[in-house]
Amino acid sequence: MLRERHTAIKGKTVLYVALLALTVAMMVMLSRCDKPVAPPQDLPSGGDTLDIAIEYSPVTYYSYEDTLGGFDYDLLRLVSQLSGRPMKFHPIVTLAKGLEGLNDSTYDVLVAQFPMTAAGRERYLFTNPIYIDKQVLVQRAATGVKRQFQLAGDTVWVVKGSPMKERIEGLSREMGDTIHVMTDSIHGAEQLMMRVASGEIKFAVVNRSIANAMTTKLNGLDVSVDISLSQFQAWVLRKNNQALCDSINCWLERIKANKPIYDPLNSRYFD
Repeated sequence: MLRERHTAIKGKTVLYVALLALTVAMMVMLSRCDKPVAPPQDLPSGGDTLDIAIEYSPVTYYSYEDTLGGFDYDLLRLVSQLSGRPMKFHPIVTLAKGLEGLNDSTYDVLVAQFPMTAAGRERYLFTNPIYIDKQVLVQRAATGVKRQFQLAGDTVWVVKGSPMKERIEGLSREMGDTIHVMTDSIHGAEQLMMRVASGEIKFAVVNRSIANAMTTKLNGLDVSVDISLSQFQAWVLRKNNQALCDSINCWLERIKANKPIYDPLNSRYFD
């Protein structure tokens, strides 16, 4: 009798211990679920793979349902097919992140709204021009600015790291007056246009190609005032990557010379 009672007690003890262990395990699992998980970091792929930082925009790279597109994205895929070099695309929202990754060798090539300028050439390599663009003022149609000099004393927003900041500062000097420039480190060109449309900010400067694409989606915006002359838009590499830059230029020349392939691509995005 005592033995049976002892056995029963022992069995209950084992069950309690098992239940306690299970409870503790569940609490640990729940506590881990409550802790924020650090996002995975971009790492260089190594080997022959080219790491491409590519900016989200209607012209450069976009995702619609199950479709990926964009002029630069489609052109890069042609380069990959021609060269036999695999590519890993790293979508970015901010130009600042792309420049940081390029500088620390996480990315091999940066594809973003980064016009070729003299100051930019001192810091980076640029491929041959991909297309021609210019910088325009984004404002609500009711604002009524028609000339650049009307921006004197006002504040204009640009994406952080963009050469557009240098252009506006140069325009200030030409006018002999001050245009205040604010840089946005969180948003890209599309989001800047949305901020203008919502009334959060008054003015922004972006590339014309993006401005034209976004005005079909955002009502009440005016992008008719030019801020710069026409400028070449190219892909960006580190200064120490001349061999890769030369190779990309050769591949681009061969693609552009193939009219049946290149002309339809160009027309799809720019006509």
